Amino acid sequence: MIGKPRLFAPECESTQLLLLGADLPEGAVAVTDHQTAGRGRLGRTWVEAPGTAVLCSVLLRPPAERRAVELSLVTAVAVAEAVEAATGLSAQIKWPNDVMLNRRKVAGILAEMRDSVVVVGIGINVNQTREQLPADARTPAGSLRSLTGCEYDRDDVSATLFARFDQRYAQWLDRGLDGVFDDLGSRDFLRGRRVRVGDEAGTALQIDRQGRLEIAFDTGGHRTIDSGEVEFER
Repeated sequence: MIGKPRLFAPECESTQLLLLGADLPEGAVAVTDHQTAGRGRLGRTWVEAPGTAVLCSVLLRPPAERRAVELSLVTAVAVAEAVEAATGLSAQIKWPNDVMLNRRKVAGILAEMRDSVVVVGIGINVNQTREQLPADARTPAGSLRSLTGCEYDRDDVSATLFARFDQRYAQWLDRGLDGVFDDLGSRDFLRGRRVRVGDEAGTALQIDRQGRLEIAFDTGGHRTIDSGEVEFER
């Protein structure tokens, strides 16, 4: 079950580091009120005001027949559902690992693999004010509070997140990405948007059933990408 055992540290460098290399059962989580060196994708930092965000990592031991790279998208579905349950608003998933609300990034996911263990880090901006959010983020940042005007109980958001993650992970174990694909595809933020990958521009078509992003490039032809930085026109 996702969420047991639960390790809590009032402050730590990163919840990822509390679980990477730890001899704990699948489903163990590490939670903190503040990270002093939170990490995002591509070596970026994750910065938050203490006591305002849901910051956690989950230890998973997926079977070899499943594609562990898909876990970022599986997690994103669970995070989107937790955001929707809290706010009553529709959340979207920006491939490959961001959750968007009203065109602003409210959550990010970082999956790291060591041997046969995957540790999935999750950060959800919950009660930050507009002034506490980074103004220079590549993707405009938001929090549940800044976008709705309401404050939220972070423990309630976490509890919903772990329950949804438990359900979605079980579906993925049973059927792979097909197990969550309907709820992933319906929340595809980039679909139909103008995007840029490196020096190439095009239109994002869809997240395919292998978890890749399909793009129609202006230079002609469709290609799917497995990873990388995708910028979208705002």
